[in-house]
Amino acid sequence: DRESSVIDNIADGRQFIEIDNQQRHVISYLQDFLFAPDRCRSPVSTLSGGERNRLLLAKLFSKPSNLLVLDEPTNDLDIDTLDLLEELLADYTGTVLLVSHDRSFLDSVATSTLVFEGDGRVNEYVGGYTDWLRQRNPVKPKQSAADKDTLRKPEKSGARPARLGYKDQRELDLLPGQIETLEAEIETFHSHMSDPAFYQLTGDAIADARKQLSGKESELRAAYRRWEQLESKKPA
Repeated sequence: DRESSVIDNIADGRQFIEIDNQQRHVISYLQDFLFAPDRCRSPVSTLSGGERNRLLLAKLFSKPSNLLVLDEPTNDLDIDTLDLLEELLADYTGTVLLVSHDRSFLDSVATSTLVFEGDGRVNEYVGGYTDWLRQRNPVKPKQSAADKDTLRKPEKSGARPARLGYKDQRELDLLPGQIETLEAEIETFHSHMSDPAFYQLTGDAIADARKQLSGKESELRAAYRRWEQLESKKPA
């Protein structure tokens, strides 16, 4: 009802509502959805678009449930409401079936991703969108120091290649071990993040692990590039 107040849309004139088997004052509950006490008494018709979206979320999460089905829930949400939705879903104890094109949102809230692979196949991957990409396209297999001569070398030209100095040769000698260490660390991250228990951690812990993994992958790419660069300086 657009003419009734925000409070009445949630509590139908009652002062208290039951949330998670606990009695809560309706204004206190609405404050969780960023409504100031005076705004709680305003008619719904005066609310902004963002406020109306938050009121819909307040109504949704005020009802007991163990399953939510959400189709593109981030459409038309402002930043504050989007952050609020992520927090609500992280705290929700039931099951959420979610369809979204918002990759960042999926990475923040999804603990399992169902992917339609074609030919009627649907596969499940642990984690969100980025985790699915990582599992679909894993980091290249570990390459031992003995295989380093299989790296692509630049074609010979008429110019004489520069010789390696002592420091460059020393760096080249150490790179295979550094690469193996980075690959082992990345594999450890992947193993940890493939465990469903990983997604029971706090949002900050998950984000920190992903940041560390991204950093290790960047270091590995840089090490391979440096290896090729130094190899190209060696006399044929």
